[in-house]
Amino acid sequence: MGGDSTVPPPPPDLEHVSPVDMSYLQIAVEEAYKAVKSGEGGPFGAVVVHNGEVIVRTHNHVLSQLDPTAHAEVTAVRKACKVLGKYDLSDCDIYASCEPCPMCFGAIHLAKFRRLVYGAQAESAVAIGFDDFIADAIRGTAKHQKPTISILKAMGPVGHAADQVSAVEARAA
Repeated sequence: MGGDSTVPPPPPDLEHVSPVDMSYLQIAVEEAYKAVKSGEGGPFGAVVVHNGEVIVRTHNHVLSQLDPTAHAEVTAVRKACKVLGKYDLSDCDIYASCEPCPMCFGAIHLAKFRRLVYGAQAESAVAIGFDDFIADAIRGTAKHQKPTISILKAMGPVGHAADQVSAVEARAA
């Protein structure tokens, strides 16, 4: 008898959040305040640390850049890649003032960060009107949300051609 796959994972182990982690997280929180005070975006900040050094500190820039993807974490990923001249950030840690939304977590995952340390839980952002936690909405299963976009899978020749792009890449590798 294997384990029940419907059991949710345990909460993150807070015992391993060191005083040093807390100091980096404090910088992310300061960036979140800066976003609000400057009017540049929502109350979210992020910090990237490489070899014990802060290489990026930033915040949400959605309003100032008129870019709905300019969340603190995505902005931090972009800046860190430029600073280090690479897209594999597996030797870096990222600190976020709030639990990342799916888009930000996707960017963090794709950049291969070693660790993510966050402060507030997603519910804190939802409580003040930032509901970017879209996975259930896309599936149409959210309790209080409905999908805001129609999602269609193209069929036929064009859909098949799109499916073949990954096969071309695999052969080129």
